Amino acid sequence: MDGLEHLTIRVNGADLHVARCGSGTPLLLLHGWPEFWLTWEPVMARLAARHTLIAPDLRGFGDSDKPAGPFGPPEQAADMAGLLDALGIDRAGIVGHDVGGAVIQALARAHPERCAGLFLFDFVYPGIGPRLGEPDRLSEIWYQSFNQMDLAVTLVGANRESCAAYIGHFLRHWSHRKDAFDPVMDAFADNFWKAGNLAGGFAHYRAAHAGRIAMLKGEAPPLPPITVPTCVRWAEHDPIFPYAWTDRLGETFSDLDLAPFPGVGHFPHREDPDRAAAEIGGFFGRIGWV
Repeated sequence: MDGLEHLTIRVNGADLHVARCGSGTPLLLLHGWPEFWLTWEPVMARLAARHTLIAPDLRGFGDSDKPAGPFGPPEQAADMAGLLDALGIDRAGIVGHDVGGAVIQALARAHPERCAGLFLFDFVYPGIGPRLGEPDRLSEIWYQSFNQMDLAVTLVGANRESCAAYIGHFLRHWSHRKDAFDPVMDAFADNFWKAGNLAGGFAHYRAAHAGRIAMLKGEAPPLPPITVPTCVRWAEHDPIFPYAWTDRLGETFSDLDLAPFPGVGHFPHREDPDRAAAEIGGFFGRIGWV
């Protein structure tokens, strides 16, 4: 991709790998699991003429340093605030998906003044509540428990083939357009096969476990709504996070623009990057972040 640069930025005692391109008002792009910065490349190419795109590998992922233990959304959010500081950026539009959506919520609560606007694809938020663990969901959420087990790294990381099979399963199963990741499947397998990357990604699930259990029990403490302007485009065919689960988003985001994203599964940014980029660019244009 033309104009793409790779940076290593020291943040909160860790080296974070960052991919950056484009020019204009900054957008910070936060990936999910099992992903890393490369998941955003098609969107970055389409928005580079109007925005500076900053796509870090979250700590534990990609070529960023790995945490010594569980490392969850509050810590990731602190990293992102530190990254903006290191890059000399006062405010940015924040874009996220999946794990990145959890980080966005923590960042917007801790540092709303740093967030020009929030754009999210499918993610976990408190209003999903006990529905995440309903019987018809168990065949989908099993990995959240498995990823916390000590033997997970041993089994998945036994060889490159087992790593590729595990990572590839989720990229294909959660996609509605099953070939969406085919051009980069080897790159994703190679990335998670790097030393520490399986455990680094799994660290998120360990860190998020107590909060998820409280949510499943209906015991999560109520939080005031996030007031930063927010746009959510939720996939029509997400097998893990159904569109019906958007019904309580207004309790978490008080200034919300919600609509379905048709024709895609869990990864709208990869499955339909033309529309994903248009939705992202359109939202930030509407709120004047241009």
